[in-house]
Order: sequence, then C-alpha cells, then structure tokens
Amino acid sequence: MYHLRVARPAFSFHRLHQPVATLVAVITLASSMLAGAAARVLPAGQLPNDTRLQPLKELDGYFPFTPAKSPTEWAPRAEAVRRQILVSQGLWPMPTKTPLNAVIHGKIEKPGYTVEKVYFESTPGFFVTGNLYRPTGVKGKVPAVLFAHGHWRDARLSEGNEDAVRREIAIGAERFEEGGRSIFQSMCVQLARMGCVVWQWDMLGDSDSQQLSHALVHRFGKQRPEMNTAENWGFFSPQAEGYLQSVMGLQTHNGIRSLDFLLTLPEVDPTRVAMTGASGGGTQTMLIAGVDPRLTLSFPAVMVSTAMQGGCTCENSSLLRVGTGNIEFAALFAPKPQGMTTANDWTKELSTKGFPDLQQHYAMHTVPGNVMLHRGEHFQHNYNAVARSAFYTWVNRHFKLGQKEPVVERDYERLGKKDLTVWNDKHPMPAADDPNFERKLASWHTEDAQKQLTALRSTPAKYREVVGGAVQSILDRTLASVGAVEWDLKQKEDRGTYIEMSGLLRNKSRQEELPALFLYPKKWNGRTVIWLDDRGKAGVLQNGTPSPAAQALLEAGSTVVGVDLLHQGEFLAEGKPLTKTGKVKNPREFAGFTFGYNHSVFASRVHDVLTVIRFVQGYEKQKTTAVELVGLGQTVGTVAAAARALAGPAVGRAAIDTAGFRFSKLTDFHDVNFLPGGAKYDDVPGLLALNAPGELWLAGEGDAGWVKGFYTANDAAAKLTVHKGAGTAKAAASWLSSK
Repeated sequence: MYHLRVARPAFSFHRLHQPVATLVAVITLASSMLAGAAARVLPAGQLPNDTRLQPLKELDGYFPFTPAKSPTEWAPRAEAVRRQILVSQGLWPMPTKTPLNAVIHGKIEKPGYTVEKVYFESTPGFFVTGNLYRPTGVKGKVPAVLFAHGHWRDARLSEGNEDAVRREIAIGAERFEEGGRSIFQSMCVQLARMGCVVWQWDMLGDSDSQQLSHALVHRFGKQRPEMNTAENWGFFSPQAEGYLQSVMGLQTHNGIRSLDFLLTLPEVDPTRVAMTGASGGGTQTMLIAGVDPRLTLSFPAVMVSTAMQGGCTCENSSLLRVGTGNIEFAALFAPKPQGMTTANDWTKELSTKGFPDLQQHYAMHTVPGNVMLHRGEHFQHNYNAVARSAFYTWVNRHFKLGQKEPVVERDYERLGKKDLTVWNDKHPMPAADDPNFERKLASWHTEDAQKQLTALRSTPAKYREVVGGAVQSILDRTLASVGAVEWDLKQKEDRGTYIEMSGLLRNKSRQEELPALFLYPKKWNGRTVIWLDDRGKAGVLQNGTPSPAAQALLEAGSTVVGVDLLHQGEFLAEGKPLTKTGKVKNPREFAGFTFGYNHSVFASRVHDVLTVIRFVQGYEKQKTTAVELVGLGQTVGTVAAAARALAGPAVGRAAIDTAGFRFSKLTDFHDVNFLPGGAKYDDVPGLLALNAPGELWLAGEGDAGWVKGFYTANDAAAKLTVHKGAGTAKAAASWLSSK
C-alpha cells in the first residue's frame, strides 16, 4: 500500500473547486507577471534535491543484498531479477535452439577417464569449443559438471611455468608440479575420477574460440565507426546496444547451450548437474545458475561480492546490474546447494558483507546448510588446489559420490596443447576475427528475435507477457513500485477561472524530486491531463498564461499538469537543453559500463511520468475520475508511450505524437533518447501496441501500421484514433475535450 501524503502547506483537490473568497478574483497585469514567475518553483540557480543528479554508479560501487522475509515475498523479486538477467543478455525470448551439430573426436584414454575434443554450434556457424572428460566403467547415470574458466589467457590449452608452480606449492596453493601446471585439467581429471562427466569449454576469444578475437571480447576500448551502421552492425555499437546484443550475452548463451549439449549425453543424470568457474567463470556460473533451472548445484569461485562486480567487457552488459548485483544473483539459486570462495581480492570481505545475508536467505528457505563459504583470503585471485578441494567435497556430499572427505586432488599426467585442441586437418578451424562474421552473427540474433516477436502479435496476451515483461525490465519501474509521493506547495495564485499552483512532487522512497505546475479549473470535471513538453512544465504556459491547448482543456473542465522531467526545466543549471548523457569514469567506450549500473535518461523520464500519474491517481477521495496523458514530439511523445504502456488502465486516455522517432536510428549511446533494448522489442511501435486496449490518439506514425492491427486483435479498434494532419497540440486538446 502506497501512502501519498501532502506536505505543508497542505491543499485539497476538492477544496480547490470551492469559492476562494480570500484570493484575488480578477487577473491584473501584475498577476499576469506573477504567472510567468510561478512556473519556477525553486530559487534561481537551485536544482532539485534529486539523487539522480549525483555521480553515476560504477562496477566498483557497493552492491548489498537485503534478504526477503519469506519465500512469498521473495518470489516476485526473484522472477523480476531473472527476467532482468535474461533481457540484459539478449535472451528474452531465448534465441531459437538450432541443431547443435556436435562433433566429438580424438578420444584419448587415460586410467579411469577419457578425454575427447568437441565443437558444436550454439547458433548456425558459431562454434563452442572444448574438451569432454568422461569416467570409464560407468554403470547407470552419472553426475555432470560444467566448468567455465575466467580470465586466464588460453586457459584450457595453457601450461603454467614450472618455477611459478613451485612457488604456488610452497605457499600451499598447489600440491603437484605436474598437475599444478594446468588447474583446468586438474579440475576435470579429478572430477572424472570421482565419476563425473565434465565439459570444459572456451570463453570467447580464448584457446580454440577465435571467431571473435580476444581483443574485441575482453579489451574493447574505442568505438569502431565502420561497425556502427544502421544495418549489419557489429557488437559494442549503439545499434547492438539497442538490440541488447553483447559479447557477455553471447558467452551466457554459449553456457546455456553447453548445458543443452551435456544433457544430450546418455550417461548424464539430469538431476545431478553442477556448474563452477572462477573469476569471469564465476560470473558465468552465477548468471546461468540463476536463470537455468536445470542446474542443481552451483559453485562460483572468487566472484560473489558486494564490491567489484566484474571488470571485463565480457562480464558487463547494459541493464544487467541496475538495482541489483552479484549477491542477489547468487541468491537466485536458493534453496539448491551453492558454495563459493574468497581470495585476497574484491571478495575478501564476503564473510562479513554479503555472505551473512545469503545465509539468512537460505535459512528463510529452511535449508541453511545448503550455502557454504570457503575462505581463502590468504591466496591470490585464482582457483587453487585448496579451493578446488572444497568444490570436490561439496559435489561429493550433495551428489552422494561416496568419496572420503575432504576430497583431496591426486596427481595425473598432463596433456599438451596438441592433444587438447579441437582443430586439425580433418576439423579445420573457422576464420578468426572476421568482421563479416561478427556482422552476420549480430544479424542472426536480430532476425531470430524479430521472427519470434512478429509471431506473437496475433496473440495479444502472449505479446504483453514477452514484450511487456521486457519493457518492465528495461525501464525498471511499474506504477505499483513508484513509492510514496508527497506534494510540497510553493506558490498558489487565483487566475479567475482557474487556480495555478506550483511546487515539488517528492518521491521520498526513491529520493527523486520534480518541479510541477498544476492549473485547476474552478468548474472541474474530475479529469486531470498530464501534459509533457520538451520544455518541461513551462510548456503548458505561453507568455505567462495557459497555452492555447491548455486553455482549451481548462475551458472543458480538465485540470492540466506540467512537470519538469529529469534534465528539463529547473533541472538545468544554465537553462541549456541536455545534449549528451553522462558516463562513468571508465575510459573504455562501452555502454555496459554506464548503463549496466544506471538508468538511462529516457528511463528516468518515464519514471517521472509514473510518479505524476501515481500522485494524481492516489487521491481517490478527491474524486479524480480520469487521468489522461499527452506527449507530443519524438522525445516526450515516446516517453509518454512508454509510461502509458507501464501504467495501463490507470491512464484513461493518451494523446501521443512520436514524430516518427525510432530508437534503432540512434548513432550515439549518449544521446538523450538512448534506451538499451529500445529497438529490440518492436521499437516505438512495440510501446504503442502495449497501450492497447486503452484509448489512444496517435500522430507521427502515418497510418499506424501493424499497431492498428494489434488494436483490432485486442477488440479495441474503435479506441485508436490516427491523426495525420498538422497542428497536433490543438488537435490533441480538441480530442481530449470532446469526450
């Protein structure tokens, strides 16, 4: 229940329409001058006290997790975070699962286990490469483990320096000179000896996975103009961000397809499937464990933390950690068994910051013993033999493998690079670092998603579930989640036929503050029109008096509300319109470093509209019979379309002119209208479709295209009015006043 309180000086919608004997009845020249001044709420030079004007959040920030009080309270939050992950990774809806076309070859037999070379296609022509370890003498079904490596260059194929390994042995990080030279083989061999099938695959740009280069995937730093094109774009471009295509999303999808592959093996027990990885592999483990219910045990190493969230471009994507973080990602796996490790890195405070919350979270699920922290702050950032032993023991206990605990790694004979690489003369390596392949891969994801969305248009309920769900994740706000809103009246004037009030709408729970202007006709019809303008609340005035459109609405009996959205009106210190949005200090030109942790300006402006709607709607006792919304122009028109899509029936009617704006046409992700994912879900027409079945007056969209058909499919064809002429402000006001 949201309580909307009126801060002093108090006012009442109802009282505003009673005779006001103490106020001036006739508008004089002086009061006309005051009308212009009334548009300003704060003293000149003073900005709203709004948290969004503070420095942007970065990956090195603080990301706490507050446990829910009950599973019932947690369930909707968990669903929202899972969807946020999937949307951010470009996996909502999940890309079409095309044939894997797996090739398994080059078996090498060792005492107690075998090693095979594998490659398969996660999407057509895009290969996942790795090694498959299987126990010999298998009877019945056996457990399986996915092992994702982090930022060790050529990890699967690498061999550690002999002297370096001896130093690791000396400090207790490794046990053997031979096996210690490849922690990746060590893990796989030990697990296979314990009776597990193990799939260890390459991250993008590593070992045999070279279709996208290491420099692109992990070291991208500067935008490539030749890849930032309206069609056939590359990754990291504004277009890719608009369609939520990222190298992190590709890696996450490869991990999910790796699980698909593992479950095709006849000996694998689908009820005992684990995933582990360290560093970037820990990030992948958290995400996939959080969204794929087929995993039954998770062990992210040296990555779960309230501090640094992952510094590589392959560990970040737009939208991913807005309002959430790695601790909450780990919480998604509860109540299933989960272990984690620390090191002398950003995880070193986990035992006191984050892990106690996870313990409380698991206790809330009545399985406190299903979460475990192996502390290793005396070791550096790695997956050493001591940490691996903790994982083996955790797997042994929960998969009931019957090994003596603690499980201690045994030495083995390493295989060299030529024994492990999947490519040879019979299995030639695909072209490496090919820009045309990069473009083709992005195009496949674009076309596949569009085919799925187009098919959904004939089933409105399913379209709202998929596209509406995505829009909720992208904009990260609903009307119900706005919070408590208060009104702080600053100035009140009687203008004869109407009352003018200016003040601040304060969303205290969000620490957001909006200068607003209310024009109340003394003969009110119960309707309130929220009028959005590129100039903010000043847009409802003209030379200090109501604009012609606002005047028409007032004469029809409707209240008119103008508001300064973020970076409009009084948010502008020098009065100059915002031309570029802010960015974090990280010098690399990657949108995910900024928009992976912060709302876009566009999303924030949608939040502001929801705040105003919630405030006006909340005063039921004041007899507001209808809330209506107007947004005319490519900036506020599209904001209005998005806000109305989220507000649903709370907005009775909307008048929107988009001016033909499309997110897909933006060429700079610091454009004020940039929205991560804005292009993917049918762009602006998708937002307009989500307005159905509400009444909509629409301009700037020609004949409204398939949106008109979507309204028809919703049995609401009569509720869509398409305007093709000029003078949209006058026409919109006339439409609103005529009903």
